[in-house]
Amino acid sequence: MTAAAPGAAAPGAPGAEAPALEALRRSAARRTGWLLALVAIVLLLCVASVVIGARTVGLGEIVGALQGSSETVGEGAVLKRLPRTVLAVLVGAALAVAGTAMQAVTRNPLAEPGIMGVSSGAALAVVASISFLGAHRPFALMGIAIAGAAFAAVFVYTVGSLGSGGPTPYKLALAGAASAAAFISLTNAIMLPRVDLLRTFQFWRVGSVGGATWESIAVALPFLAVGALICVWTARGMNSLALGDSLAAGLGEHVMRTRALAACGAVILCGAATAVAGPIGFVGLLVPHLCRTLIGPDHRWLIPCSALAGAVLLLGADVLGRVIARPEEVEVGVVTAFLGAPFLIWIVRRQRVREL
Repeated sequence: MTAAAPGAAAPGAPGAEAPALEALRRSAARRTGWLLALVAIVLLLCVASVVIGARTVGLGEIVGALQGSSETVGEGAVLKRLPRTVLAVLVGAALAVAGTAMQAVTRNPLAEPGIMGVSSGAALAVVASISFLGAHRPFALMGIAIAGAAFAAVFVYTVGSLGSGGPTPYKLALAGAASAAAFISLTNAIMLPRVDLLRTFQFWRVGSVGGATWESIAVALPFLAVGALICVWTARGMNSLALGDSLAAGLGEHVMRTRALAACGAVILCGAATAVAGPIGFVGLLVPHLCRTLIGPDHRWLIPCSALAGAVLLLGADVLGRVIARPEEVEVGVVTAFLGAPFLIWIVRRQRVREL
C-alpha cells in the first residue's frame, strides 16, 4: 500500500476540496475583475460620447446641461448627445446578449442577429408597415419589429432544418445569409420609390443612434428589459444546451422549453434594438466570442459580460465614427461592419463553422 506524500491530503479528507475551492474563488475573482473593468470602460466611453462630436464641449457645459440649461451651443450639444449615449449603451448590450443567446440555442458560432437575418426581418417589417399600413405609433412599430424578427428567426430555422441531418451550423448560416439578403432587397425595393421614406430612414437603414430621443428610449426600454430578463433567466439552461440535447435532457433540462424561451428573449432584444436604431450587424458576433476568452463559457457570467462589452463596442464605434469624419460622422452600423467583417472571416477559417 502506497503511503500518501507528506503534507498532502488523502482522498476524501476534509482538506482535499481546498484546491478546488481555491480555484473557484480565483475564477470568480477574475470574472468579477473583468466585469468591473468593463463597467469602468463603459463609464469612460459615456463621458467621451458626450464630450466628442463636431464641437468638443467642456466640463462647465456638461454640468450646465445636466442642470437643465441650454443657453449655450455646447450645452445644447450635450443635451442632444445624452440620449444618443444612452441608446448606444442599450442597443449595444441588447444585440450582444441576443447574439450570445442565439449562439447557445443553435450551437452555431456564426449565429448573430445580422447574419441570421433576424435584424433584416425586423427592418423589413417596420418599413413595410409604415409604407403600406401607415403605422407610425412607436409602440405599434416596436411590436411590428419584434414580430418581423420572430418571423425571420422561424423562417431561417425552418429552411436550415430542411433535408437530412437537421439544422446544422453550415445550413443555418447559409439560410440566414440568403434570407438576410432577400429581406434587405425587399426593404430597398419598398423604400427607393418613396423619396420621403428614403430620406426619413436614410441613416436608420444602415444602423444609427444619431436620431435618439428620450421618447424612443422610453418606448424601447420595457421591451429590452423583458428580453434581457428572459435571457438571464435561461442562462443556466443555456449551459446545459452546450452539452447536447441528449445529455441536457438526461440532466433534467427541458430542452425545447429552454431553447424556445432563450430564442424568444433574443428575438425581443433584436426586434426592439432594430426598431430604434436600425439593423446594426456584427455586435452579436464579435462580443460573445471575445467574452468567452475573458471569462469562459458559463452563460451566468457570459450574459452580463456580453451586455457590458456590447455597450463598449457600440459606444466606441459611435465615438470613432464622429472622430474619423469630422465635422460629419460615419454611422455606427458602418463602423461595426468594418470591424466585424474581418472577424467573421477569421472565425470561418479557424473554426470551419463547427458547433460550439
